[in-house]
Parts: sequence; structure tokens; C-alpha cells
Amino acid sequence: LGNAGPGGAFQAFSLFVKAKEVPAASRCPGGGEGVRWRCCRQAFEELPGIHRHVALHHSGDVGRQERLDAEPAEAGGSPADGPAPAGSPEISWALPDTSHISHDDLTSKVGEVLLYYCYCEVKDPENLCAWQKALCQHLHLTGKVRVASEGINGTVGGSKVATSLYIEVMLSQPLFKNILCQEDFKSSAGGAHCFPDLRVGVFKEIVPMGIDPKIVSYKETGIHLSPQEFHKEVEQYLSQASQGQSDTILLDCRNFYESKIGQFQGCLAPDIRKFSYFPSYVDKNLELFKDKRVLMYCTGGIRCERGSAYLRSKAVCREVYQLKGGIHKYLEEFPDGFYRGKLFVFDDRYAICSNEDIISVCRYCGALWDQYKLCSSQHCRQLVLTCPSCCNKGLTACCPVCQEKELKVTSRASGQTLKEECECTRRRPRVPIELVSQRMLDTGK
Repeated sequence: LGNAGPGGAFQAFSLFVKAKEVPAASRCPGGGEGVRWRCCRQAFEELPGIHRHVALHHSGDVGRQERLDAEPAEAGGSPADGPAPAGSPEISWALPDTSHISHDDLTSKVGEVLLYYCYCEVKDPENLCAWQKALCQHLHLTGKVRVASEGINGTVGGSKVATSLYIEVMLSQPLFKNILCQEDFKSSAGGAHCFPDLRVGVFKEIVPMGIDPKIVSYKETGIHLSPQEFHKEVEQYLSQASQGQSDTILLDCRNFYESKIGQFQGCLAPDIRKFSYFPSYVDKNLELFKDKRVLMYCTGGIRCERGSAYLRSKAVCREVYQLKGGIHKYLEEFPDGFYRGKLFVFDDRYAICSNEDIISVCRYCGALWDQYKLCSSQHCRQLVLTCPSCCNKGLTACCPVCQEKELKVTSRASGQTLKEECECTRRRPRVPIELVSQRMLDTGK
């Protein structure tokens, strides 16, 4: 299952502690001729299958180094080693040893949320997905993890003990060696309670841009700038823009509801609802980017990886740069820098803050307000900014259409659903065309 890793913080457990090898000729209902392993009254023909089964259902055997009575017929090492996909590092199935950690420390509500991604070639996404699920369950982590042939993207929450172990195991995973590092993990106060559950799955893209990774690859990304370098670039951009001399666009790659509550000063924030609309936004606004230097940013950096690659593929910009580590890392270095307002996050917190600025207003009364709630209409997933005073008046929906629909939904038969169709979505064009004059761009407004 791989080595114990640096510091001996975790140990490989015996993958086949409960599995027994059976002869190929041995038959089992549904097993077929190739059955080689049997566990929990199930038959497994290939090693990856038994790998996943034991990791998911027998993780309590961590640390027990029991061995099989019989070795597999194939020579050349322990079955726990497993076959590594050709051309790709082996996925280690080692789980951290938590026997010395109390249950209260491992499941403490006082913890943090980790945000990270790693672009790399994954030959067996299903295997990586199964290991991730086993690892997160073992550490009592909740959150979302997306696995694809192009890498992994995750945001998980748990106790600080659990998240520290998670980082250590991830850095020891051979698949991410020399690619993923400690600085790639962005953390914020939170815990397992920030997510309703754990969701781990295999997808075509680790960030849903809607473009095949083989067509627009993360390998064609823009130039990465550290938070310090990005800060200097924005400072220079704002100084030149105030004099009407800027040839730069400061581009927010996030969705409108994210940039509404927090953004960099002088940025261009597209009025799009999903990142999958970003390519179409670029296509319809190519003239806007012609011969420009583009400074891109997003929450943690992952959307810029593919977004900058797509923009570069259009061959209209002079240069394309992106903020390494995203707003998360920038705020660690410059909490009172050029980013003002809150940082939107995709969990039950909705936003985290580093400064006291409020740049958005209540949808109903116009008072300064930046704390999102879900629209009160049962089948609408829009977020709404409604201050306590307006909430007390019953103004809790994203728009009048949803406010009225909320009353009708209660009278419908159970099981019936309404397609989301509200004033907010009808009036907003899916892909806006920027009607911005050159003068406004030059002044950075």
C-alpha cells in the first residue's frame, strides 16, 4: 500500500486483512472464471476492486499488519502493492494512524476548511476517488472533492487535527509528489459543520468550465503571479488608470453573486451566473481584450488555470497573468489591500471577511448588507441579500415572482416540483456583452 511517508505520521494497513485469495477455477455466484479474491461474501476479479472494498468497509483495521495465508500466484511483490497505471505514479492506499487521537479531538467542531487543487495526470480517477472517500470518512471530514483525469479539486472541513493529517497524507501521496505543496492548501476558520455531507465523485473536469480538457488544457495557462507581484501590478494599474493611460484589464473570473459582495478595486466583473458561461463571455467580448494585458483572479486560483488557458487560445491579448493561490492567498498577505468586501465561499458560511468594507446592499431597501441567504421559495436556489429589517417584513425571496410562488408551492401536491424561473434569471442575459466605453476601461471604473 505504499510507504509510511515522512515522519511516520501514518502507516500502511493490511489491505487484505479480511480478504482471502481463491483459485481462479473456484466459482462463486456471479464471480466468473477470473475470481481471485473473496471478502464479505463478495467476489472480486481484479485488485482495484478489492482495494476499494477494503478501504471503504474495513478502515477500522488500520495499523493491523496481518498477512494473507496464501500469496497470489503472480510473482513479484505483495498484493498490497497493486499494479500502478502505466505512465502514472501508483496511488497509495495508506490511511493515517489515528489510534493515538481521541475521538473528541478528531471530531471537534472547532476546526477549519481547506481549499486546494492539483492539476496532474491521473490514469485511474475511480481508484483515486475511492481512496479520497475512504480518507475523508476515516478523518470525519465533510465537503466536496472532484476527481478527473486532469487532477483533483477539493474543499473539505473538519477539526484542525483532521485537516492537518489530511494535508500530510496528501503531500505523501506519490501521485502528487513534487506537484502539490503545503502552500497550495488555503485554510479558513470553520469545520465539518460547514458542509451538509461528504461528496466525492469522478468528473470530466475538476472545475466545470464546459470545455474538454483535451481541447483547452491547464498546461496552456497564463503566467502565475505571487500575491506580492499581483499587488504591485494592481497598484500600477490603478495608478495608470487614474491618468487614463492603462492598457490593462483586471478581470474577475468568478460569478456575479461572488463579485457583488467583494472584488478588487477597478476590476471588470462579468455578469455571469456560472463559470461554464465564461468561455462564451470571452467569445462575445473579444474586442474588449484585444491587445490588452489581462490580470485575472478568482477564489483559490483554479478557475484562472483553465480560464486563462481559454483566453490565451483566442490569441487576442498581449499578455495574460493570474493570481497564484487566488484571493484566499492574497488576503493572507494583504488583508487591507486592494480587495474590498467579503470573499464568497461555496459552503454554508457563504462568505468570509478580512476587512470591514461592505460594498453590496440589501435587495429591497438599499441599505449596506453583504450576508447571503437562500431564496425562501422552496424550489429556487438563488442567493438573496436581504437585511434583518426587510426579513422581519417577510421580504425573504430573491424577487417578487419567487415571493408569490412561495405561497403557491405549499398548496401543491407533495412530490411536484417547479422549475426555477424567476425574475432574477429571466432578466439577466446568460452571456452579457460588455457595453463599456474605452474611456471607462482606461479610468479603471
